[in-house]
Amino acid sequence: MNVVFEAARGQWRRFSIAAIAAFVIGLVEPTRNVSQAAEPRHGLAIVGAPALPETFDHLPYANPDAPKGGRLRLGMLGAFESLNRFNVNYVRSPLFLLGAVYETLMTRSEDERKTYYGLVARSIEMDDARRRVTFHLDPRAHFSDGVPITSADVLFTFELLRTKGALRLRETLGRVGAAEIVDAHTIFFDLTGTDDRELPLQLAVLPVLPEHATDVEHFTDASFAPPVASGPYLVADVRPGQRLVLRRDPNYWGKDLPVRRGLFNFDEIDVDYYRDAGALFEAFKGGLVDFREETSAGRWANHYDLRIVDDGRVVKEAITPPRPVGIEGFLFNLRKEAFRDVRVREAIGMMFDFEWINANYYSGLYKRTISYFDESEFASSGHAASAAEMRLLSRFSNVVRADVMAGEWRPPIHDGTARDRELSRRAQALLQSAGYARADTGLVRDGAPLQFEILVSSRDEERVALGFSASLAKIGVDARVRLVDYVQFVRRRQHFDYDMVVARWLSAAAPGSEQRVHWSEIAMDAAGDLAGAASPAVSAIIDSLLAAESRDELITAARALDRVLLSGFYFVPLYHASEIWTAHDARLIHPEKTPRYPILPYNLLLDDWWFDQRK
Repeated sequence: MNVVFEAARGQWRRFSIAAIAAFVIGLVEPTRNVSQAAEPRHGLAIVGAPALPETFDHLPYANPDAPKGGRLRLGMLGAFESLNRFNVNYVRSPLFLLGAVYETLMTRSEDERKTYYGLVARSIEMDDARRRVTFHLDPRAHFSDGVPITSADVLFTFELLRTKGALRLRETLGRVGAAEIVDAHTIFFDLTGTDDRELPLQLAVLPVLPEHATDVEHFTDASFAPPVASGPYLVADVRPGQRLVLRRDPNYWGKDLPVRRGLFNFDEIDVDYYRDAGALFEAFKGGLVDFREETSAGRWANHYDLRIVDDGRVVKEAITPPRPVGIEGFLFNLRKEAFRDVRVREAIGMMFDFEWINANYYSGLYKRTISYFDESEFASSGHAASAAEMRLLSRFSNVVRADVMAGEWRPPIHDGTARDRELSRRAQALLQSAGYARADTGLVRDGAPLQFEILVSSRDEERVALGFSASLAKIGVDARVRLVDYVQFVRRRQHFDYDMVVARWLSAAAPGSEQRVHWSEIAMDAAGDLAGAASPAVSAIIDSLLAAESRDELITAARALDRVLLSGFYFVPLYHASEIWTAHDARLIHPEKTPRYPILPYNLLLDDWWFDQRK
């Protein structure tokens, strides 16, 4: 008899202590057939093998001799509405709880592209096809209340999140055929029937929740109760939506693991939330925040002439990891009728005058973003489509423009005067071809004017959007700018209550399952699919991306995806900095080596930094 969760049938089976004990003492013989040739391995990579050997002592960017101690004060934008970041109803919860408080089966090295090493699971077995995956738990692992972590907790979490988790979790776990307890510290997942080679990695980052301390009946409710979990920190204090205090767990089980050595060095982390970027910056200037990542070139260039910088209490530092930069821009909501014509989207984007904005607002510090995977090998810009890409795209007609296929497309370059007549003529010609004509009220098609609202959440975004709106007005497009606070902004975005919205998608170290959340037809009604494009070509190429077995196949699929997205003009791409701008208390020290692919926003809890108490 096997203890199995049959995902395909959606059946829940509860497990008794006696059944688990039977496995432990060998009374039950599991019939799962994990690949006979598979050997336990200490790490798992999206393609190829992990860079670190099984005997590694610490992660390359961690200082194993970093001193412990001190209180780190951080400020974050927005608010939070629950400490449970896994359920379907509450998406605004602190990102940093995963890793600091909750732990996963394995953890990512920020020095490699999508490579994971053992944490709660000390090793993994997997066949070459990545269809049969077994995790071996570390028998030393326990929750913060001292209860050991077992396979039953992993299976419980899998069942719970598959039915009551956030949409992305439900979609991911729903593709698992079956999950089976082998013994108290071994669990098997059957992935037969899927070609998604990233799925084992997604299982590797499955959080482990305590079955004995989780209220299943009220799991989808908001909760501010400090959770029982297994991470290095405990939630010590909560002011709902405003403040969260983490304190080191003195009995943390994993402090000597190679993936934890030299990390999580602060005794306490206090996180205060601010409604807008201006208030957060004032708190930093007032000495209430120890570290900030600056995301505005204007502020970085013009607003750090501060006494705390001049007297050495605060250090300005630009960090340059070689990482994909992601994409930020004005995103069209294709659920709106006016934006369903690609010619309209292209014409509107043509009027964004990056050259004037960069020179006059940002001291020329930004670069124009030209790809969804800019500054990485996955960007199609500058590369003509390879034969492999051509084969991948051949199933779909007219989804990639000729200049994009040749790698030659770039956003239009303005003359910097804010009055580029040639680009205005080109944009007007596109709108005329889409059926719009000039009238006293502006551009009109079938009696309806071309007007829409641009939703923004900060004064800096508002300033850029107003400049964009002024450019559009010159060709008869009525674009009105609406500034709301960050909490309202998030709520409206979740309900697709916008025409055009400022969106920023952070880039993973390598494109993968997050692309399905952003673009796939199956995610059309999910909070992550802000554009609502519903393109069969995009969905099919994402499937190819997730089935890639080599670096070359991954690059081929990513560049093909980039070309289709660029040709769709779903974004008016903005700009990016090639550096990460930081300002921090001079006592805060980081290792000499910077991780090559840091989790963004940059290192939320500074988990590889420490305080130099001698300063």
